[in-house]
Amino acid sequence: MAKSEVGIPKPGKRYASKRPTRDEFILEELGEQLIEAKNEEANVLLTVWDSDQVAGKIVDMDARTRKVHIVDRYGQTVKVPFLDIMKVENAGD
Repeated sequence: MAKSEVGIPKPGKRYASKRPTRDEFILEELGEQLIEAKNEEANVLLTVWDSDQVAGKIVDMDARTRKVHIVDRYGQTVKVPFLDIMKVENAGD
């Protein structure tokens, strides 16, 4: 008669969630939407990967740091990495 072994399960490996990859066409389209929103001084709602949504007006797009600077309704500047932006929507005024 064989013994059934009952052990303590090993903990699973924990990996940080990985940002979804997107092709160059989608990234270019996102960039164009951001530039248009900045030029029109429109309120936008950004869906940000692994974070909350960010709403406000785009005041700067820093090519060196690759961050989009957004001023929210409280006057706070939020800097969002371009590659973390999943979606750009018009938030209305």
